[in-house]
Amino acid sequence: MTIASYIEHTNLKPDAVPADILQLCDEAKTNRFAAVCVNSGYVSLAKKELQGSGVLISAVVAFPLGAAMTAAKAAETDFAVSAGADEIDMVMAIGRAKAGDWDYVRRDVEAVVAAAGSHPVKVILETGLLTDEEKKEACRVAVTAGAAYVKTSTGFGHGGATAADIRLLRTVVGTAAKIKAAGGIRDYAAAKAMLDSGADRIGTSAGIAIAGGERDE
Repeated sequence: MTIASYIEHTNLKPDAVPADILQLCDEAKTNRFAAVCVNSGYVSLAKKELQGSGVLISAVVAFPLGAAMTAAKAAETDFAVSAGADEIDMVMAIGRAKAGDWDYVRRDVEAVVAAAGSHPVKVILETGLLTDEEKKEACRVAVTAGAAYVKTSTGFGHGGATAADIRLLRTVVGTAAKIKAAGGIRDYAAAKAMLDSGADRIGTSAGIAIAGGERDE
């Protein structure tokens, strides 16, 4: 498999216009990326553009803070799935995790998982804001709540994906969940390091450069 098959080609910029999303989708089709990752308001546009291409659509929920009330997260998830999202990337209730209120975090994830139905949910931990023990507990809670993936970062917060964090997350989730590395992955060497450390997906806005780097190897 080429590295392109692991990449979620991403544009979550607040000033992204419809033409940017159309370009993202065209690039994903051309490079045969696994998915595009977009804000929920652009899911229907991406769905129309990607019809029949085999490229999946990941929609973010409560992005990038994770601080929305649980009912709002579930409602956004329901909207995104109805609009055509194949997967959901939700931001964990980070403040509740920092406060040690893991029951709240679990219920929050469970609500999104329920709203997503058969669609896989990725829980964004924002690892740059967590201690190693918090990262471990977040993984355990996400898996218990039914998440299909744990994901390192939004790319909008402090820090990004590291190979060390991927290895740490893998020791906790084992084979019970997959791992998406995201945040600051901009070249082939960095992406390969994430995969070698145990990541199953790469979320990046630099997918074209990463795929080109593999071809240059």
